[in-house]
Amino acid sequence: MPDEAAHHTRTWMAFGAQHSIWGRRLLPEVQKNLIQIANTISEFEPVSLLVRNKERNLVGKKVGANVSLHGCPLDDLWIRDTGPVFLLDDKGGKAAVDLNFNGWGGKQQHALDRKVAAFVARKAGVKLFETDLVLEGGCFEGDGDGTAILTESCVLNDNRNPSMSKSEFEDLFLPLFGLKKIIWLPGVRGKDITDGHVDFYARFVRPGVVAAGYEPDDSFADHEVTRENIALLREASDAHGRDLKVEVLTAPGRVRPKFESDDFAAGYVGYYVCNGAVLLQQFGDREADEAAQESLRRLFPDREIVALNVDGIAAGGGSIHCATQQEPGPFS
Repeated sequence: MPDEAAHHTRTWMAFGAQHSIWGRRLLPEVQKNLIQIANTISEFEPVSLLVRNKERNLVGKKVGANVSLHGCPLDDLWIRDTGPVFLLDDKGGKAAVDLNFNGWGGKQQHALDRKVAAFVARKAGVKLFETDLVLEGGCFEGDGDGTAILTESCVLNDNRNPSMSKSEFEDLFLPLFGLKKIIWLPGVRGKDITDGHVDFYARFVRPGVVAAGYEPDDSFADHEVTRENIALLREASDAHGRDLKVEVLTAPGRVRPKFESDDFAAGYVGYYVCNGAVLLQQFGDREADEAAQESLRRLFPDREIVALNVDGIAAGGGSIHCATQQEPGPFS
């Protein structure tokens, strides 16, 4: 599993928001957010954007020259979960894995999105590996050096991998991605559509360094689980026995987003690393926004930190990371 920050050369996205999922109120804002994210990333690296054929002309007028469009049937926009996970071997050979997307345990229509991984692998010209596991790209985080972080609430869930024990899961998962160790976090089952994706809680900056989210408001459900996550990560070591350095990204306070939603995801761990830059969300809590940006400047000193307000994406329960998927080089 490649390190996202170290081997990053192209971004895949999906212009997949539709009325039946997002509704009339959110749809225009979500589409605006997707265009903004694609155009921002395209200033640093090429973007390949999946788009329904009926929307191709509309999108083509709004994206820059470094964004290429690929006609593809879509249910939704979350390519982090629907797309393939790319792999690199020690010689630079590249392949991808189809994670058998099932609509986060059958919670949403996914007949079209189920085929996105194969479509992207075909366009990328790489071999696609299959697995018996049911996963999403947002449910695990790798350091590119043998270690991954996962949440039990998501992957050890009967709506993905019924009756599978932790050891049975590890026996399949570790060799599939060339890993040696999993650091397990508890997660929260049933709180959101993802059952607690790890990319809302913890991300590897590089081997041995983790950015972890913290919810300071004890009236929020994530307060206790983020406290527990941070404690577990500070006690953990990676596959090579290194203690983890944990940088805490404190969530914004009670912000007033442009679009109120029960699913609104206000946190900074869903940043996205591309060539030369890190994109993260800002939420209108000036102190928290600036603190998160300063943390990322320390963590990624060689990259520009770009803050975007994409409240439409957040209102759907996701982040910039959820709406993107990296492909490492080389290209075929």
